[in-house]
Amino acid sequence: MRRPLEPKQYTSLAFGNRCREAGVRPSMGSVGDAYDNAMAESFFSTLECELLARRRFRSQAEARMACFSYIEGFYNPLRRHSALGYRSPVVYENETRSDPLPETLLSQAP
Repeated sequence: MRRPLEPKQYTSLAFGNRCREAGVRPSMGSVGDAYDNAMAESFFSTLECELLARRRFRSQAEARMACFSYIEGFYNPLRRHSALGYRSPVVYENETRSDPLPETLLSQAP
């Protein structure tokens, strides 16, 4: 049994040209490095679990907008992060500012 795509196919000239035609940048990760893509895998797992698995979308445009709203409206500013002492970026930034934001602007932050 043969794998559908061999590693050499990912780096071939034809594959690179097809990616450019489609307007995408091919992955430049190394072959066989499990940690090379760990952060992206973790993020997409979270996105799938917290957003995509919970609803169905009528169109690709609706799914894109939902992903954008999730990332920019919740994941980036409000989701708690272990690296920030389990505080959201908004709360962490406010705690480290010399001129803290009014409490009303922080009411959304967990």
